[in-house]
Amino acid sequence: MGTGARRRLATATALLGALLLAGCSSTQSPPAATESTDDSALTGQLTIYAAASLTEAFDELATQFEAANPGVEVVPITYDGSSVLATQLIGGAPADVFASADQKNMQKVVDAGLADEPVDFATNVLQIAVAPGNPLGITGLADLADGVKTRADGSPASVVLCAPDVPCGAASKTLIDAAGITVTPVSEEQNVTSVLTKVKSGEADAGLVYVTDVTAAGDAVEGVAIEGADAATNVYPVTSLKAAANPEAAAAFVAFVTSAEGQQLLDSYGFGAP
Repeated sequence: MGTGARRRLATATALLGALLLAGCSSTQSPPAATESTDDSALTGQLTIYAAASLTEAFDELATQFEAANPGVEVVPITYDGSSVLATQLIGGAPADVFASADQKNMQKVVDAGLADEPVDFATNVLQIAVAPGNPLGITGLADLADGVKTRADGSPASVVLCAPDVPCGAASKTLIDAAGITVTPVSEEQNVTSVLTKVKSGEADAGLVYVTDVTAAGDAVEGVAIEGADAATNVYPVTSLKAAANPEAAAAFVAFVTSAEGQQLLDSYGFGAP
């Protein structure tokens, strides 16, 4: 055999050996599996705009959401009247999630092209908030009518309401009109928290707020049920916004709010099911 032939044979033999060794290795020792990575892990900041009546419930929802998603930081939630928040969002305020106390103001945001499909997640009804002990003996909506109740000094009882364009104000107007009474408020507030604050501080003798606000206030106020309050039930929708800086976290938060766990927490704060 010539030198060239011997070299070709040696090369072929070496190649065959390498192939057999490789085949043997793949059969006996499969490649070690690489560690899986969680591509769904959420990170970044989450900005939420929410109706004032959601303050306590959404603060806790945010805390639980952060605990379940350590990579996400929920920045301090912006709370105000839904009409105020809708106006701010339409004006360009940056947010990832919007939760409204009514469908009307949510629709403004949808019509402005800022969101697609809001999801209803809670309901709420009004109560009359009065000072502890109910010193004026208010028993229903009729007692808020002008001239019906007076203080010990003879001055008329003072009532504070939400402004008509705010969800709690629209609901108040519905109930007052249905009762056929005239109520002249000493002030009209831009969110329900301000109404409750004036009753708690003694600046007003009574105010129309949500059941959930009375519950959250504890012993600071008493609640007087309104007959037929469910005729002005507020339905709360929530949505992630199209321009969200963190769309993944926004979608996850909306899903959490509407989940069984989120609904249970909302129920504990007095909200009804959607």
